[in-house]
Amino acid sequence: MHAIFEMWRGLKSPLFLLIDKSMIDKDVVNQVVESFIDQADIFVVDIIITNNNHISIEIDSFEGVSLDDCVNLSRYIESKIDREQEDYELEVSSAGLTSPFKIHKQYIKNTGKEVEVITTTGSKYTGVLKAVSAESIELIVDKTIKPEGSKRKITIQEEITILLQNIKTTKLIIRFK
Repeated sequence: MHAIFEMWRGLKSPLFLLIDKSMIDKDVVNQVVESFIDQADIFVVDIIITNNNHISIEIDSFEGVSLDDCVNLSRYIESKIDREQEDYELEVSSAGLTSPFKIHKQYIKNTGKEVEVITTTGSKYTGVLKAVSAESIELIVDKTIKPEGSKRKITIQEEITILLQNIKTTKLIIRFK
């Protein structure tokens, strides 16, 4: 961290402090993480670097993320980015179970599981994620209808397709039975 101090004297003598703190380049962090991931069975969900060099990395895997996966990635990053040259704080964690999906691989990972989808128009769907393509997802949702001439409503299953561009959030539904 570099600090530049300037003081002007006169009738009023304010003290100005300008701190020139360079941020770690996200591309550098991403390259280091990608080089580790090539050797492991995990994928990056998100990398966030704040102004004060707090690096937060979320990872996921088709088999689930263990504490060892997080520790190993953290140690790998620390071995590649010198703390003597860069002052940073590092946090490596798994993508939370209740966190919204951020990348396409999370949809693929959760195919066959129950999800809640909120669209950009505000519509909410809860159903089983049947299929995922590059442009859309297919859900099997329960729909309650009243057949003509019947006194009772019945529940049927219906397949709906939602374009990925029309999805605001998707979350995994966790049920304890």
